Amino acid sequence: MPLSAPSGAMRERVRIAIQKSGRLAEPARALLSSCGLSWRESRDRLFCHGDSTPIDLLLVRDDDIPGLLAEGTCDLGIVGRNVLLERASGYGTGEVPPFREWRGLGFGACRLALAVPQAWSDSQAAALDGLRIATSYPALVSQWLKERGIAADVVTLSGSVEIAPRLGTADLICDIVSSGATLAANQLRATDIVLDSEAVLAGPVAPFGDARAEIAGLFLRRLDAVLGLRDSKLLMFQTDSANVPALMALLPDAERPTVMQVDGTDRVALQAVCRGTVTWQRLEDLKRAGADALLVLPVERMLA
Repeated sequence: MPLSAPSGAMRERVRIAIQKSGRLAEPARALLSSCGLSWRESRDRLFCHGDSTPIDLLLVRDDDIPGLLAEGTCDLGIVGRNVLLERASGYGTGEVPPFREWRGLGFGACRLALAVPQAWSDSQAAALDGLRIATSYPALVSQWLKERGIAADVVTLSGSVEIAPRLGTADLICDIVSSGATLAANQLRATDIVLDSEAVLAGPVAPFGDARAEIAGLFLRRLDAVLGLRDSKLLMFQTDSANVPALMALLPDAERPTVMQVDGTDRVALQAVCRGTVTWQRLEDLKRAGADALLVLPVERMLA
């Protein structure tokens, strides 16, 4: 059954939930703005009405986004993969969560990892049977333990997970790790990685059955274009036509180039969008292979 607005109402606008504050908030808004979206904020700054497109924003807690997707209050959400999968893992056997990951967004990278006291030996860290693991992600940790046949106890905490071993409420923890500074400050060290996470675009499993389908399609085309252009550059140069095959072999990450003859000669002007980083070394390699007048330009927008 398609996910729809509450009470079965059909909607002609798309609602995207993002984190109101926190490490994903500003990058999410910047990404949406780069897709050409703009809004007018309500007085309470919890709802933003879309001006340029029929796409509105809900500003909420990160942990609330999967639930809002499940109940149909929002249509799409930008949320940490760890938060999304924790909620999805909480559904019972045979139940299919009504939401899923649509796109990885390339920011907010972190990992859900086990962390043990620094004084533990490697053999102690590997022998988890019978130990207590404190975490805010009990469903994901329980699933990870079950898949490996480990009989450890999961202690669910809503915060301050890293101090659990010092308080004696757990032997080790499983928590989100970014730089590792918090673990070091609490005399812990990371061991096994349970999940690699980043910010993702989440949406319903079933397709939209109303005007939201077209709006969401437009948004996804813009989003894919923006994500595809990250680190991309427009490379332009001139060369003898005979050099083109060798030069293109040096640009395996380039889109199909545009080649134009120069003033009726055997010289050609070539331009191509390169998806990878165009380093000085790459430019030197192209120069040696016969490229002249090399020019590298940023790419702001491109719609295939």
